[in-house]
Order: sequence, then C-alpha cells, then structure tokens
Amino acid sequence: MSPLGSISAHGLGGAKDLPIPSELAIAGAVAALVISFTVLAVAWREPRYDPATSGREAPEWLDRLVSSRALAIALRVLGMAFFLYVGAAAVFGKDALTNPFFGTFYVLLWVGLVPASLLFGEFFKAISPARTISMLFAKISGVPEGEGMYAYPARLGYWPAALGLFAFVWLELVYPYSTDLGPVRLWAAAYLGIMLIGSAVWGTAFLERADPFEVYSSLVAKLSVWGRRDGVLVLRSPLANLDTLVARPGLVGVVGVLFGSTAFDSFRESTVWLKLVQSLSTTRLVPDTLALIAFSGGVMLILTVATMATGVTSRTPRRALPDLFAHSVVPIIVGYIVAHYLSYFVEYGQQVVIQLSDPFSRGDNYLGTADLGVSYWISSHPTFLAVTKVLAVALGHVVGVVAAHDRAIKLLPQRHQLTGQLPLLVAMVGFTVGGLYLLFAA
Repeated sequence: MSPLGSISAHGLGGAKDLPIPSELAIAGAVAALVISFTVLAVAWREPRYDPATSGREAPEWLDRLVSSRALAIALRVLGMAFFLYVGAAAVFGKDALTNPFFGTFYVLLWVGLVPASLLFGEFFKAISPARTISMLFAKISGVPEGEGMYAYPARLGYWPAALGLFAFVWLELVYPYSTDLGPVRLWAAAYLGIMLIGSAVWGTAFLERADPFEVYSSLVAKLSVWGRRDGVLVLRSPLANLDTLVARPGLVGVVGVLFGSTAFDSFRESTVWLKLVQSLSTTRLVPDTLALIAFSGGVMLILTVATMATGVTSRTPRRALPDLFAHSVVPIIVGYIVAHYLSYFVEYGQQVVIQLSDPFSRGDNYLGTADLGVSYWISSHPTFLAVTKVLAVALGHVVGVVAAHDRAIKLLPQRHQLTGQLPLLVAMVGFTVGGLYLLFAA
C-alpha cells in the first residue's frame, strides 16, 4: 500500500484501472521506439542542439520580472511561510493521517515537484527553505552569498543527492512506520540539518549537488521551456533544454534511484513478490530493502553497460559515457511518474489541500479549504486514465531516444554513431516492456 494508505499503489489501481490489453500497449510502445530510432537514423545525421546558441530570448519585460530581486524575495518568503506552517503541523499536530504534514511531504513535495518544475523551471530552488535559511545565515555572518569554507569536491558530483533520494524512497516505500509522525519528522529534521551544515561548509554548490529535492526538481526542469544563456532568460524546446544538462559524477546514480524506485513501487505489491516475502516468514523490511537496492542498482548497471558498449574516441573515455547519456533517462522518469502517480496526485492532492486548513485536527479552517470536496473524475474514467498512462510511458521513451541519438552523434565516431546506440536502444526497449508490464500487473 502507499504510505498514506488511501490509494492503492499510489493510485495505480492494477489491471482494473487499465482497460487496455497489456500486450497491445507493450507492442505499441516498443514499435514507437523502434520506428523513432529508424526515422532518426535516416533523417537526423547532424547534432541539432547547442547550449551556446539554442533558445530564443524571452521578452525583456519577462526577463526583468523573472530575474528581479523582488520576485526572488517574494518566493522565498512564501516558501518559508509554507514551511513553517507545515512544520507547526509536524510538531504540534496529531499523529494521524489527517495531519497535512504527511500529505505535504509525500504528495505535494515529492510528486508535486514534477509538474511544478515542468511548468516553472527550477521551482524548488526558488522556494527551498534550506537554501533560504542558508542565505540568511550567510548574510548575518557576513559571508559572501553562495560561498562556504571549502570548495565542493567535483568528484562527489551528484552522489550525495542520489544517496538522499534513496533515503527518501526507502522511508516512503520500505520503512514500516512511514506513516508515524515521529520517524517522518525525524527524517525531515535530519535532512534540513545536513543541508544547512553542508551549505555552511561547501556553500550553495552543496545544495545544487546534494539536496535530493533540489537536484530532482532541477533535472525535471530541464524538460521545461525555461532556460538561461549567458544569464539571459531564453525559451527553448524541452529537448534543447535537456541537452544543456551538465554531466557530473553521480548523475547515473540519481536517475537510477528515481527510475528504479518507481518500478519497485509497482513490483512490491505484485502477487509474485508478496508470495515470496510471505514464504520467507520474516518482516518485509529486509527483502524490500534488498529489492529496492536491486531495482535502483539494476537501472544504473543496465545504463552503464549499454552506454559503455560502443566505440569511442580518445577524447571521450568509456567511463564518462554513463553520465553523459544519463540525461536521456530524465524524460523516461517523468513519463513513469505521470503513469504511476497521476490519479494519486490529483485525488489525494485535493485531500491534502483540504487538510491544510486544519493543521492541528481541531476542526479549524485557516485557509478556507476545509469544506471543499474531492473530485474523483480521473478514477471514474479508466479508459482516459489508461491511455494517458501508456502514452506518458511511450512518449517519455521516445523523447529519451531522441536525446540519446543527438548526444551520440556529438560524441561517437561516425562509424559507430548508429551501431553504438543499439545497446542503449535495447536497454530502453527493456525499460519499456518491464515498466508497462509492472504498470498492468501491479
């Protein structure tokens, strides 16, 4: 069950939720990938994306507005006020699922980051309470904004964020007390403490590389239309924007945890896994932990092997390829997030908005939302939901294939530009088949 216990498998709902033959959906998605690759091989012979030139400058008034200090301060104030409001519910509210702290943590924060970042760009970075507190401490102490005592080690890259993301999904999907107020509150406090200490030592570069929520939001934001070139706000196609993602160590770990945990969330409620866990006559903690590690590590391993199994020039060592191609997995992750969490986010998200008016479970109506009702329109239209989910998965993989193809043309020698992509294409077909199978079988 999902951590909030109200919508099975985060709104997935199993086969009854997807009234489309699984064989047809899987075959169609695989065909879309193969056809896309074939078309690209014929029609896409030169790189089309260049971060130095891509994008069209936004209107000057919009650039001034988005870049204004007034807007930045307003967003930080709103983000901090919401953090303190929900924090009060976490500290003084009841230890019950009606406490909006749970819904904010698991639904609005974790799932809501995706649509917010797709629409607005680096959304979490603009409202992050950890970044706001760090900036305030720096201002009070007289430290130049963004600086720390030491330079952030480049070799660490995104690995701390990958570890933080794994800690979150383990809490959400594996830990048996994930709906008890104490442990979740402790996790949130530990996260904030680590972020503040890290930013004091290494500056805001630590938050950009190690904050799991900021890294997650910034990755998804690469599929938005908003970007910057030489400090100027530009409008780019999502594919052109995705190409601007800088490959750093640990990027393959981040996408591995995000993709693998979503797949595990479907798998953990499957009949096969439940029977196996029951046959072991033990608690689910250890087998679920091992399975989560296997799914996350499996994605990393498959991506690493598939990207390294090609010919490269001396200027692009094989060990660099996994992180250089990891950006192509980001649209796949977004596709699976939409497929996996759509009804959960829409329907339980409404419930969280209602609960936020009564943070202490006393019958209050601070925000004026307590009397609202939840619309279950999506669940009552299973065909629409099914088609949306399958299309999200297929579209995510197709966009991933396009992103990988353009990067391959840039990096690989001409004689390997197509054959070198075949292992990655096979991996993406495997991701598609496995993901849709779990989607239907959950």
